[in-house]
Amino acid sequence: MTAALQDSPPAGTAPPVRSRRVSRTVVSGGERVSRGWMVAATAVVAVASLYFLAPVLWLVIASTKSASDLFSTPGFALADWHLWENVRDLSTYDGGIFWRWALNSVVYSVVGSVLTTLLCAATGYALAVYRFRGRALLIGIVLGSLLVPGTVLAQPTYVLLVNLGLNNTYWGLLLPGLSYPFGVLLAWIFAQNAIPTELLEAARLDGSGEFRTFAGIGLRLMSSGLVTILLFAFLGSWNNYLLPLLVLTDAELMPLTVGLTGWNQASITIPSLQILTVVGSLVSVVPIAIVFLALQRFWRAGLSAGSVRG
Repeated sequence: MTAALQDSPPAGTAPPVRSRRVSRTVVSGGERVSRGWMVAATAVVAVASLYFLAPVLWLVIASTKSASDLFSTPGFALADWHLWENVRDLSTYDGGIFWRWALNSVVYSVVGSVLTTLLCAATGYALAVYRFRGRALLIGIVLGSLLVPGTVLAQPTYVLLVNLGLNNTYWGLLLPGLSYPFGVLLAWIFAQNAIPTELLEAARLDGSGEFRTFAGIGLRLMSSGLVTILLFAFLGSWNNYLLPLLVLTDAELMPLTVGLTGWNQASITIPSLQILTVVGSLVSVVPIAIVFLALQRFWRAGLSAGSVRG
């Protein structure tokens, strides 16, 4: 016992210096590894950001130039400021057809993405909550449909719309967009993790119907995941080009993608359309940026909720 008392350090004394050195060495080594990975990740993100933002920067600079400066000056070099004049010419060309195209794109994207999100939410909720015969086969069909490119289905969809008399109409673009297997897959995965079975059973015991349970509980618990589906559906509809090109022949019904592509092709014979196409492309990016900024806080809320869920 005396030897044990002699070996133990007196009360109030600091631990041995050797232990502090070992701990400091391990921590500093870990800090060096973390800092190296942080620098590498930052470099990769910086290069990727430059790759994606360089075309947008060129678009902004080019929109401020005149038609002559667009080809006589370097791409990223500033010239005389003509942005407001270009926007005015864009608004008055061909009776202001550009803003009609913009309105059509808003209608197709907003209405279509909302309807698509609701349908995906209902389908994913049903696949996650209910157990029925053929459920696994249905999920397999949804997964398999992701392998089919949209360009392969464009021509059959066009023939079907012509037979239904929906070509050259708003519904001719809205209805095909409701089929969104990727959104169904996301809704199914999120519903499995976000909706507890006990809560649904408690709602049914209280006399809540299935539709009321889905609308009052399912949609609220899936809201952060549905925002992601809404964004993807909006972007897909806003950038849709092939199907509108096949279905629509009336210039009054065309979206921005088809209209601006037509201007770009016509600029070979009408040089003034070159700068109008560039400015119109810049204006078409603004709604996408607004949607991203408006939905950013919902993404953060969804990520935080998923990180603390048990």
